[in-house]
Amino acid sequence: MLTNLKVALFFALLLALSMWFYMQHVLIAHQLAEAVQRGTPRGNLSDLYPRWLGARELLLHHRDPYSIEVTREIQDGYYSRPLDPRRPNDPRDQQGFAYPVYVVFLLAPVVDLPFAAVQTGFRWFLAFLTIASVLLWLRALRWRPSFAAVAIIVVLALGSFPVLQGIKLQQLTLLVAGLIAGSILLIGENDLFPAGLLLALATIKPQLVLPLAAWLVLWSLGDFHRRQRLIWGFVSTLAILFAASEYVLPGWPGRFKDAVIAYRQYTEGAESILDVLVTPFWGKVLAALMLLALAVLGWRLRRTVPGSAAFNAMAALILSVTVVIVPKTAPYNQVLLIPAILFLLQHWSVFWSTHWRRAITLISAFPVVWPWIAAIVLTLVSFFLPPDSVQQAWALPLYSSLVIPPAVTILMVLHFAGSRESNAATA
Repeated sequence: MLTNLKVALFFALLLALSMWFYMQHVLIAHQLAEAVQRGTPRGNLSDLYPRWLGARELLLHHRDPYSIEVTREIQDGYYSRPLDPRRPNDPRDQQGFAYPVYVVFLLAPVVDLPFAAVQTGFRWFLAFLTIASVLLWLRALRWRPSFAAVAIIVVLALGSFPVLQGIKLQQLTLLVAGLIAGSILLIGENDLFPAGLLLALATIKPQLVLPLAAWLVLWSLGDFHRRQRLIWGFVSTLAILFAASEYVLPGWPGRFKDAVIAYRQYTEGAESILDVLVTPFWGKVLAALMLLALAVLGWRLRRTVPGSAAFNAMAALILSVTVVIVPKTAPYNQVLLIPAILFLLQHWSVFWSTHWRRAITLISAFPVVWPWIAAIVLTLVSFFLPPDSVQQAWALPLYSSLVIPPAVTILMVLHFAGSRESNAATA
């Protein structure tokens, strides 16, 4: 058994290193070559930079981070120059400050530092936070696999494309994922007020948190006497954040709303995965039906015990549905699938109980493992083919990207269906 785990750990390291090689020497190399050919500007390309510069200008110089002037300064660092609408190959994404103002309070400790140092430090911080998030979810799920199994899970998480992309871009989604993991663990430990505090901080990306927050509020109301501290922690923290934001930038909610509307107009890929897979109209219809189904299921589970399998499954399902319906197809959002994948691994026997469940599991699992398969193939062929030839297949590991969130969501739904059948059989 120990030998098998060592072999599995070796292959996990091989897959992770292959994904890193693909990102650094195939994908990024292709992007650099294409930028030179098309004359596309490339600066620091850090998703942290617009937030950091906006926070610095607001806190140190009292300037509106949503203003056109600050946006052009952001472009000067992000793209190396302001965007020019007369140049057809310039990106459409204006990189405006499209976050709630209170994100500046999280960045306040580093606004005096040079951005190069902040960028390097934040990359390491996100890597360690991702490791911590995996460990927090394992504890929240009350799953205690062997040390070697945990090492395999951590290596594969760090070596997955969404996490590597998030670290490379310094994406705040990884920070949000860590705050959510901490919040769910604290709920399971009955530390409800700090759990609400972390959940409120996670709303720096509200589109990723609101479905989960809505259910947790409903869950708290299901036993308000015992669970009200979660609501008070969440509401009081949000109230402080909103009040402090209003103090540093009066009228900021309207500015934030305008920034979000502008962001959706100029950002490439501002459609949900469902919009891309089944057209925008039917994507929105399916998204509404999924939210309705979540509301019904959430109502039924409003009295479930914190830390129980049903509670954790509901949280994981909500996060996986969020990735499917959120108006952004970027792979880094798929870090929110980690709890669902861990939950499915923990309860794998449910999916192996009948032939049809095995078939659905294998079909759904293939898109998840495909990026690693493609990355290792490109890594191997790079020893025999010139870089230009390998870079022509840069999109190969991304072919299944849009299918992964729906596939994980289907398996989570299958778990609930299996649990319901089991309960009916034993009733």
